[in-house]
Amino acid sequence: MGYNVNNYKRIKQEFSEKHFRAIDLAEIREAELHAKFPDLVSIDRALSETGFKIIDAASCYSGERLEEEINRLKDENLALQNDRAEFLKANGYPADYTSPRFDCHICKDTGYDGIKMCQCMREALAMAGYESSGIGRLIEMQSFDSFEPSYQAEDSRAHETLKSILAICREYSEQFPDFKYKCLLFIGATGLGKTHLSTAIAKRVIERGHDVVYDTAQNIFSDFEYERFGRSYNNVEEPRTSKYFDCDLLIIDDLGTELTNQFTISCLYNIINTRINNGKGIIINTNLSKDELRKRYADRITSRLFGEFLPLLFLGRDVREKKLENRN
Repeated sequence: MGYNVNNYKRIKQEFSEKHFRAIDLAEIREAELHAKFPDLVSIDRALSETGFKIIDAASCYSGERLEEEINRLKDENLALQNDRAEFLKANGYPADYTSPRFDCHICKDTGYDGIKMCQCMREALAMAGYESSGIGRLIEMQSFDSFEPSYQAEDSRAHETLKSILAICREYSEQFPDFKYKCLLFIGATGLGKTHLSTAIAKRVIERGHDVVYDTAQNIFSDFEYERFGRSYNNVEEPRTSKYFDCDLLIIDDLGTELTNQFTISCLYNIINTRINNGKGIIINTNLSKDELRKRYADRITSRLFGEFLPLLFLGRDVREKKLENRN
C-alpha cells in the first residue's frame, strides 16, 4: 500500500501550492523591478528572445554552421544574464532577486526529482505518517537507540532477553514487510518496553514509506462500536474502522484492557484474520500471560496469536519503578 493515501494527497497538494506560490512571488518581484527600471525590461526582453532566435537559426542553418550560430546565441544569452545580475547588484538588489525562492533546490518544491520522489517530500510524508499513525509525541522520545536493556542488568536472563528482542525488532522494521514473521506478539508486565519498541518499529517503518496505524485496543473497539451502533446510515464520512484493515502495519496496544465481550472478540478476530489472510503486518502488545489470553479470548483467536505471530516475552522489573529508585 505504501504511504497513507490521504496523507499523500494532502502533502502533494501542499507541495504543488508551495511551488507555484514561489513562482508567483518571483513574478511579483520582477514586475516591481520592471516598473522601476525600464533598462531591466529591455534586458529581459532580449533574454526571452533567445529561444526564438535558436528556432530561426535551426530553420536557416544546418551542420557546423548551425552549431556555431547556437553557440553564439548561448554566449549572447550568458552575457545578458551577467549584465542583468550586475544591473541588479548596482541598484541594491541580489542577483537572484527575481528568481523563485524554493525551499528545496533539488525538486524546486515539486516533491519529485525527475520521476524519483525527493527526500524533502519523503520527510514530509514521514512527519504526516507520525501524526496520522496515532503515536503522537511518543515518537520523539522512543526509538531503538533510546531503548535500554541495561536497566535489567542485574537480571542476566531478562537483560539478554531484551537485547535479543531489540535485535529482532530492529530487523523487523528494516525488512518490513518481508520479515519472516509478519506478526509480532509482545507479552509482558507493564514498564518493560513493549510500547517503546512498538513505537520504534512504527517510526522506522513509516520512515521507509509504509502506512502505520497505532492505537489502543480500547480505542479500536470503540471505533467498531461506533460503526455498528452509533453511525447513521446516511452519514457519508469514511468508516472509522477502514484504517485498521487498509494500513500496511497495525499496532494494537494494551490488548486485554478493553471490556471483553462477544462483540469485541468478534471484532478482534475479524481484524486478525483479515490482515493475516491479506498478508498484512500486525503487532499486538499485552500485559496478559499466555494462559490469561487463552482464558479471555476464543480458541480461534489464540490459535492465530500463537500460531501466526512471533511471541516475544518481555522479562524484568518495571523500568519506571527502577528510575524512581535511582532518583531516591
